[in-house]
Amino acid sequence: MAPPRPSELVRQQLVERVRAVFNDPRHGEHPIAISDEALFAADTPIRMVHADVVAMMVGGIRGLLLQMLHPPALQGVLDHSNFREDMHGRLRRTARFIAVTTYGHRDDAHAAIERVNRIHTTVTGTLPDGTPYSARDPRTLAWVHVAEATSFLAAYVALVRPSMPHAERDEYFRQFAVIARALGADPVPETQRKAELLLGEFRAELKGSGAAREIGRLVLDQRPQGAPAAIQTALGTEAIALLPPYARAMLGLERPGLPALPVRAATRGMGRTLRWAFRQ
Repeated sequence: MAPPRPSELVRQQLVERVRAVFNDPRHGEHPIAISDEALFAADTPIRMVHADVVAMMVGGIRGLLLQMLHPPALQGVLDHSNFREDMHGRLRRTARFIAVTTYGHRDDAHAAIERVNRIHTTVTGTLPDGTPYSARDPRTLAWVHVAEATSFLAAYVALVRPSMPHAERDEYFRQFAVIARALGADPVPETQRKAELLLGEFRAELKGSGAAREIGRLVLDQRPQGAPAAIQTALGTEAIALLPPYARAMLGLERPGLPALPVRAATRGMGRTLRWAFRQ
């Protein structure tokens, strides 16, 4: 058998490095196997959007930054998460949940959803003003979902497919709604327009705070093992650029200026390289 070509060796190394970021073999984690009996059919919008590694990383950062502006969502993280000690672990677990619910066998997807629902029953407490909160609150779950879904799609459209038809964007929200409802979220938008309207409705409930800014900096500064600092900086810069202006103001983040243009070009280049590596 002939030895692999240099380009194939490079491709394999890239795949291994990316998989090492999202899977912890020390705890028996392996890449989620793509199932023919997943919740969603192949080549549908949710599977296409969630397949792009770079767009999902940018969208994930943007989504977390947005989510921390909602006081109950923020307090749940402050009271019940070890994010300061293991930010990468938290991000990895979120990525694996998205992977299994998007691509894994439907039984594994439902099992993952049930695990999250059980965890959420223990996430309760009070806000600084004495208001009780619960991670099972449908409206808090709705905010977490809409912040996440709009962020993933925004990054995918900006970095991968600016011409994505609106009908496919709406189908993405209809598909993602299946997972959100199984987690107990309400209301759950099923079109891009309704998602944007729901984001607007939440504006009055959002609050910039020192804690939100602290977590924002931790998210932007985290360095997954094996990931070059320049790549994480580019991903974070792109995520900040895609945030709504009010969110940047609340988090004390400045919109990147002209340097954002070469950063976007570099981020798109990373995306093309990884799509080649994963043969997408």
